[in-house]
Amino acid sequence: MPLTHYACANCGFWQEHFAPPDCPVCTDVRNDLPPDGWHFLPESEVAATHEGDARQIADDLWAFTTTPHLGLGGTGWLIVRPEGNIAFEAAPYYSEAMLARIGALGGIASLAASHPHGYGALFQLQRAFAPPVVAIQREDLAYTKAFRVTAPFDDTLALTGDVVLHHVGGHYAGQAALHDARGRRLFCGDMFKIDQDADGRSTHVSSHKAFHRNIPLTHRELQTYRDAVAPLDFEAVLTPLEYAPGIDTAKALAVLDAALAVPPQVTRYPL
Repeated sequence: MPLTHYACANCGFWQEHFAPPDCPVCTDVRNDLPPDGWHFLPESEVAATHEGDARQIADDLWAFTTTPHLGLGGTGWLIVRPEGNIAFEAAPYYSEAMLARIGALGGIASLAASHPHGYGALFQLQRAFAPPVVAIQREDLAYTKAFRVTAPFDDTLALTGDVVLHHVGGHYAGQAALHDARGRRLFCGDMFKIDQDADGRSTHVSSHKAFHRNIPLTHRELQTYRDAVAPLDFEAVLTPLEYAPGIDTAKALAVLDAALAVPPQVTRYPL
């Protein structure tokens, strides 16, 4: 039986395998198991049934999403820079049109993601553009069988002079945030969960180990987040699911300080 890429129908996590026995993301405490058992979609089936969309968020920022919904439905972000584009997180799947758009924008020089919930179809981006840097924090290497990591890192890794990965842990042991100093953006992974209304306005912010399972972070984990965020200048937060302009360094620190002031709990703090 040949190796192929399979997506978990429940969460969208990709594995390169003969026949996956289970999904390491679904079996983890942060996610729910599929109620009707395991179902894995070969890449050929996903390619035949899914398309996607590319939206320009700013002069130097694009968002890529997959339709219909697949798994957790995350967003692939592309920072466009003259010195080389940076892809952070990935859409669940990239159509040929989506890959062509990335190619027209200059391809990818560096590829990274915050944690397994944001991996999406990273393997497609590596296969299509062969970026020399594929960066994942070393604590999460066990989840990377679908693609090849070329730049495991410990605490920080500079992708360019002003775009730096920071190991923050917490939600996942190897979770990393990407700080774009030039764009004043923090791609925070699941450090924060942003609730937004129908018009895209951010209403509440929370920080958690597992939001759906209602598991809070410990105070030590929250303090690690705070220590990482405090020196960074940003005016927008981007998760694998939300773009939240207006959440700046001060607001992010206020949420973490509020969580540190009470016993560990999952609380949605109003903005």
